[in-house]
Amino acid sequence: MNTTPSHHPQAAHAYLDHAATTPVLDEVVEVVAREMRETGNASSLHDPGRRARRVVEESREQVAEALGVRPSEVVFTSGGTEADNLAVKGTYAARRAADPARDRIVVSGIEHHAVLDPVEHLVTHEGARVTWVEPDAQGRITPDALERALDADGGPGTAALVSVMWANNEVGTIQPVPELAALAREHGIPIHSDAVQALGQAPLDLSAVDLGVVTGHKIGGTLGVGVLTAGRDQAPVPLTHGGGQERGLRSGTLDTAAIAGLALAVTHAAEHQASHARHLARLRDALVEGALALDPGITVSGPWTPGDTTERLAGNAHLRVADCEGDSLLYLLDAAGVACSTGSACQAGVPRPSHVLLAMGIPEEEAKGALRLTLGHASSQADVDAFLAALPPALERARRAHAASRPSTARSA
Repeated sequence: MNTTPSHHPQAAHAYLDHAATTPVLDEVVEVVAREMRETGNASSLHDPGRRARRVVEESREQVAEALGVRPSEVVFTSGGTEADNLAVKGTYAARRAADPARDRIVVSGIEHHAVLDPVEHLVTHEGARVTWVEPDAQGRITPDALERALDADGGPGTAALVSVMWANNEVGTIQPVPELAALAREHGIPIHSDAVQALGQAPLDLSAVDLGVVTGHKIGGTLGVGVLTAGRDQAPVPLTHGGGQERGLRSGTLDTAAIAGLALAVTHAAEHQASHARHLARLRDALVEGALALDPGITVSGPWTPGDTTERLAGNAHLRVADCEGDSLLYLLDAAGVACSTGSACQAGVPRPSHVLLAMGIPEEEAKGALRLTLGHASSQADVDAFLAALPPALERARRAHAASRPSTARSA
């Protein structure tokens, strides 16, 4: 299957921000375009409606098979953020209503803001309590750490939900989610996992968790469509009400075209995961090794062993640069035709160190020099070479700016 896009996003010389979004596969464009030419609401009973419904249900079956769940457990959403909100807010509301003693959410300290902000909302507006599960220095949530968090603040009987992402979106650490899920289930607590970054780069079986989340635009699908997998025994309180689509969990007219494209992208990601990961790991290692060779002030965040795809996402390289501001590096690299980021795109422009790095115990001054470089299906050695060529002059200018901005230690008497 040809997966080469017709162009790089925004004509950048090197696009190294695939964790933010990745080019849409040509095959997906074709499927979406074909479905957009058809008319029919999948909730209508006439022939055009039944045709649209058939496309939706066939797509649901494809997605379910790729993710290891039943078709009835696949709920289509507008993307990862909506799915995370439905899982966290909806499950908390359902569990709290069934047992008022369950007023606590146990959540890792390195989650995406699509999870952190719903938790904050519940704390502020719904009286929820939160127990944070802190990562180790590599950004890993261990079963021991989760056990301690479950035992805290009133014990497991007060926990409504556990939430731990499958792989971190900033430093790329892959979490031992099946082990964590087994622990949560021993205590009868549902576990939710945001697997947005993991799909296509790590083996993924969402039957291991009660609630799982993926989205289309990280794997060659379109923006604006995603999936919540919700076990048959899970009944989150819906956030939207209307026509009762998607098990009554997510009302709204189904986007048949986007769903058809999503199914193709998810199937492709699952089928090609192993070979894709090997390809990305080779590029990632060349990038990291090249950067380390260029400058002794560069450090890798998170676990990294050349060739490994089990502890770290194959397409993720996260570097910390001494005596430098990550934002300055980003702009200088962008001017040189290299697109990358300092962390989550959803927090871009916010001038504060990454909560992920701080949770890992990295000092604030070091965390400010973060640079995230992520590879995807359109990446090549040419992208790596372009970055390594642009890095030395960008480092020099960024460090000069950093030194000039620091207050002088010399003071007149």
